[in-house]
Amino acid sequence: MRILVTGVKGQLGHDVMNELAKRGIEGVGVDIEEMDITDADAVRTVITDAKVEAVIHCAAFTAVDAAEEKLELCRKINGEGTEHIAKVCKDLDIKMMYISTDYVFDGEGERPWEPDDERHPLNAYGISKYDGELAVEKYLEKYFTVRIAWVFGINGKNFIKTMLRIGEANGAVSVVNDQIGSPTYTYDLARLLVDMIQTEKYGRYHATNEGLCSWYEFACEIFKQAGMDVKVTPVDSETYNSMYPTAAKRPKNSRMSKDKLDANGFERLPAWQDALSRYLKILSA
Repeated sequence: MRILVTGVKGQLGHDVMNELAKRGIEGVGVDIEEMDITDADAVRTVITDAKVEAVIHCAAFTAVDAAEEKLELCRKINGEGTEHIAKVCKDLDIKMMYISTDYVFDGEGERPWEPDDERHPLNAYGISKYDGELAVEKYLEKYFTVRIAWVFGINGKNFIKTMLRIGEANGAVSVVNDQIGSPTYTYDLARLLVDMIQTEKYGRYHATNEGLCSWYEFACEIFKQAGMDVKVTPVDSETYNSMYPTAAKRPKNSRMSKDKLDANGFERLPAWQDALSRYLKILSA
C-alpha cells in the first residue's frame, strides 16, 4: 500500500510517517512546501502524481485563539483545503482519512460525545473543522473522520511542554479544573490510524487515550511523573479567563465515546497516564 500524508512537520503527521515506515508501508509525506492545500490545482497534481491508494490528512490550521481573528484563513485551510483533497480522492476513487476535533461539538453537558451526535461548533477553529467534515461527507463514501482532543507529540508545542516550562521557571501554576477530557498521544494515535486506513470500516470515529481527567489533574500527573515539586492551583474556567483572557471559548465537556472502535474491531489507545510516562522518557532523553 502507498499512502500520502499531509502535514508531516506537525506532531501527528510526523508520527504517522514513522508508523508507516515501521510497517513497511510506503508513505509519501507532504507539507505546505510540497503541497499547499489551499491551491486546488496543486492538490490535484501532487495527489495524482503520487499514485497513492489513500490520503491521511493531518495538515490543519490549529492555532485556536488566532483562529478567532483569522476565521477566513482558518476556514480556507481547514475547510476549503480539505474539500480540495476530498474532490481529488473522489475522482481517483481512493480512501481519505480526515483528522478532526471535539471542537465540532458545543462542549456542554457531561455525556460522552458519540461520533454521530449533532455538531454545533463552539468557536472559529471548531467551525473550520466542521467545514472540513462536511466537505469529506459531501464528496466521499470511502472516508474516515477521526476526532481527537488534547493532543501531544514530539514535534511542536503542547500542554505538557508548556507545563514543564512554566513549572521549572515559576515553581507554581494555575490550571483549569472544570474542563474534562482525555489526552491523545500522537505516537499511539498513529498506530490506530494506520490500522484503520487498511480497512474498509468507514465513518466517523473518536480516538483519544483511555481515561478521563481535568487539565488540572493532567498537570498534577505531569509534575508527579516528572519528579518536579510544583504548586498546582485548581481554578474554574471563568476565573482562569479573568486571569489569562483567551480569544476562543474552550469546551467544558471533551468526553468522547470510543465504543465504535470496539464495534469495528480496532484496538483502543492505552491509558493516558501510561502514554504520558512513555512521552516524558522520550523528552528527557
